[in-house]
Amino acid sequence: MEETKVLVVLFLSLCASRLGGSAADQQWTAANATFYGGSDASGTMGGSCGYGNMYSAGYGTATTALSTALYGDGASCGACYVVTCDAAATRWCKNGTSVTVTATNFCPPNYNEASDAGGWCNPPRRHFDMSQPAGETIAVYSAGIVPVRYARTPCSRSGGIRFGVSGHDYFELVLVSNVAGSGAVAAAWVKGSRTDWLAMSRNWGQNWQSNAYLTGQALSFKVQADDGSVVTAYDVAPANWQFGSTYQSSVNFS
Repeated sequence: MEETKVLVVLFLSLCASRLGGSAADQQWTAANATFYGGSDASGTMGGSCGYGNMYSAGYGTATTALSTALYGDGASCGACYVVTCDAAATRWCKNGTSVTVTATNFCPPNYNEASDAGGWCNPPRRHFDMSQPAGETIAVYSAGIVPVRYARTPCSRSGGIRFGVSGHDYFELVLVSNVAGSGAVAAAWVKGSRTDWLAMSRNWGQNWQSNAYLTGQALSFKVQADDGSVVTAYDVAPANWQFGSTYQSSVNFS
């Protein structure tokens, strides 16, 4: 058992070094994981973060739902985590493997079940309900639930931040997606070509709301990640933008 623990520590250190820091820097934390959505992850589409189709949104099958303790009422949507099975605590791990997943959904509490017997996502438990393809990267699916260790890690995205605009006049609901770097958005602003910067409020998940009349104006956006960094995307949507359309910027977090 001691040898197994040493191997786990060495593996976590290797993962941390690849992320540019020590194991302590990465703040590895104990949690548990289950898997859902089917072998093709079709059951993970949609979700409480609002991303819809995970393929068209750029997230694919490497996704996870988070328990209340991690989800933060949607504040963690878009955040990336590197997760490894804790081989020192279970025999169901696929040793030497890890997976990086994006938070796209919420795993709700089940207060009809005890926290250690079915209520895996009950507070204050830290729990990842990962897509089945992601989960099977690190553990045997038939295990059901496995102990894991995890750390936040930078998100790697292709292309710029995307802004999906829905709603109607005097109500713009903007889905912010494909966010690199920290991945999780903490604040957002919109600017029409005839307005100053206007703060938006989180409506749900990564949908941000403005109550300004912006029809007929080119739209710029400013996004603040939960690590404090800010990116400004000017003139993302042209003056003839339409509700129900998504506009991709040329900028992203590094």
